[in-house]
Amino acid sequence: MSTLAVRTVEKPWGRDQLPAPFVAPFGKRIGEIWFEPVEDVYSLLVKYIFTSEKLSVQVHPDDAQARHFGEYGANEGLGGKEECWLVIDAEPGAALGIGFKAPISAEAMRAAALDGSIERLLEWHPAQAGDFFYIPAGTVHAIGAGVSLIEIQQNSDITYRLYDYGRPRPLHLDKGIAVAKGEPYAAALHRHLPPNGTVELARGRYFTAHRVDGVPDAALLAEYDGPMLVLPRRGEVELAGDRVRVGECASAPSAAAITFAPESQSILVRAA
Repeated sequence: MSTLAVRTVEKPWGRDQLPAPFVAPFGKRIGEIWFEPVEDVYSLLVKYIFTSEKLSVQVHPDDAQARHFGEYGANEGLGGKEECWLVIDAEPGAALGIGFKAPISAEAMRAAALDGSIERLLEWHPAQAGDFFYIPAGTVHAIGAGVSLIEIQQNSDITYRLYDYGRPRPLHLDKGIAVAKGEPYAAALHRHLPPNGTVELARGRYFTAHRVDGVPDAALLAEYDGPMLVLPRRGEVELAGDRVRVGECASAPSAAAITFAPESQSILVRAA
């Protein structure tokens, strides 16, 4: 097992103070903490996201759309981006904009992106710790202010911004409108998890993820019998004397190779 290298990413909507155990460099607004992908699980990227302002209204392509536009992102040959979010903290009133309140045509979406009304057309879901959202490619979305979450995604960096609140960053209206689904977000893709207990987070085309309390049972050990990532959320895990703590992420050859403390809680992720 190896602890993944960390990259801190500045964002205009980031924070100059981060929750423990993270520390923002002086004068920097950190929006993302990335765990650099490793060869055995290179198709996946895991990160923490911390917001003080709203993110842009944006959308990601699927693999076929990324190939159509000649973009491949970090994952050569794919490039699409499906992702999921686990909210770990949220300030009062925090919300996540996902999908539209009502079906919208491509022409109306473009007009709304140009005049800024697209923000009001999104469905803003109240956010609190324990909320889990799966975000298929093509879903128009925006993370609101005051949210801390863990994002599990395809290892791709392709984002098409539709609206950015006047920030001096480029928009990508032609590509974004071409890939965006002008429809409401499916309620089945959102769940609220209890603070404790082993639960399946995601099982899709690109990755499977579970939140595990304590030691995984035999079924989960069999499920993760291969290269994987482990992200402690409470306590720590260990392999061959190396400890992985909250705020870190590590790759492992299998779940059976990891020593889980009974009081720990961890997120396990593997490529599908």
